[in-house]
Amino acid sequence: TVIVQKGTLHVGDIVLAGPFYGRVRALKNDRGKSVREAGPALPVEVHGLSGVPEAGAMLVVLEDEKEARRISEERSFDIKTKQTKGVARHLTLESLHQRIQEGVFKELKLIIKADVQGSAEALTQSLEKLSTDKVRLHVIHGGIGGVNESDVMLAAASDAIIIGFHVKAEVRAEQLSEEEGVEMRFYNIIYEAVEDVQKAMEGLLEPTIQEVSEGRAAVRKVFRSSKIGTVGGASVLKGKLSRANKVRLFRNQAVIFEGK
Repeated sequence: TVIVQKGTLHVGDIVLAGPFYGRVRALKNDRGKSVREAGPALPVEVHGLSGVPEAGAMLVVLEDEKEARRISEERSFDIKTKQTKGVARHLTLESLHQRIQEGVFKELKLIIKADVQGSAEALTQSLEKLSTDKVRLHVIHGGIGGVNESDVMLAAASDAIIIGFHVKAEVRAEQLSEEEGVEMRFYNIIYEAVEDVQKAMEGLLEPTIQEVSEGRAAVRKVFRSSKIGTVGGASVLKGKLSRANKVRLFRNQAVIFEGK
């Protein structure tokens, strides 16, 4: 939503606001009715930007779409650079062995989140058994459900690593972990989590294969079909879905299905 300060904003104009740009696809006035243009002092909703800028950002009209894209990319790069420089260097499993070798690291703090209480307790016991004379493993918090903002803030304050078992992180928690530089690892098998931590302590941990999410959708309604089984009617919230994608289905942040 913007208030025009100078000139006239038209449908079809190429606009730039913060790191986002686009062509105005529609304008709506304060009554929700579509309009073709808006002059000074008129508030309107602008549809067509590639993202939502922060409140207070100036929206400007440009003549050349290529120029708008160039400026948008430069601003996006500057923002990412500033965020990267400001990220604190918290402990990761990759850096664990080096910290142990330096002799200044005595305790590995972990936060465990699992789908059920039994899994959380089993994982906690298995991990704490890995304690040695050089380093003690201590689970400072264990809980049920997905990783949330409070978990990330606790990890940042305690220099801890978050381990999730059959759960995922909330969207805001994912963003916060990147901002704070907190490592989160997710597993479906307890043995794999224990093995990774043990290898990290011994300096044998292999490079991490990072999972990239291409899209996110919400199931709105479930249909039953005698020919193809259960069909989930879903709306895409972010990114895109394709036939070849592998998917995970979550209910209350816990994994209930995984497949194609």
